[in-house]
Amino acid sequence: MDQAEKLRIDKWLWHARFFKTRTLASKVVSSGKMRVNSQKVTKPSYMVTIADVLTFAQEKRIRVVEIGALGTRRGPASEAQELYFDRSPQEEKLPNVQSNDRKGRPSKKDRRAIDRLR
Repeated sequence: MDQAEKLRIDKWLWHARFFKTRTLASKVVSSGKMRVNSQKVTKPSYMVTIADVLTFAQEKRIRVVEIGALGTRRGPASEAQELYFDRSPQEEKLPNVQSNDRKGRPSKKDRRAIDRLR
C-alpha cells in the first residue's frame, strides 16, 4: 500500500468527527485507550487503512467502528458518517422511573396523613 491509502489515526478520528479537535484525538490515542484490530495503539502517528476496526471509549460508551473510507477533509456530519460503519453494541434504554414525585418537606396534607397513621 502506498502513502495515499493510509492516514494518521488522530487525523482520521478528527475527520470522522469523533473528537472536536485533533489534539483531543491525539490525547485519547496517547493515553493507550485505543485499539486497532485488537492491538493497543499509543502513537497518534499510527497509520490506519480501510477495513481497520477501531475500539475506543467515548464519553460513557465503548465505540467499535470499521473504517470505510479515509476522507480528505473534515466536512459536515453527514459526510463524516460515510467514513465508517458503526459496529458498537446497542445499549438498552431503561425507562425513566421516578421513585418520588415530591421532594423536600412534606406538605400540610402529607403531615396530616402521617399523623393519622400513628
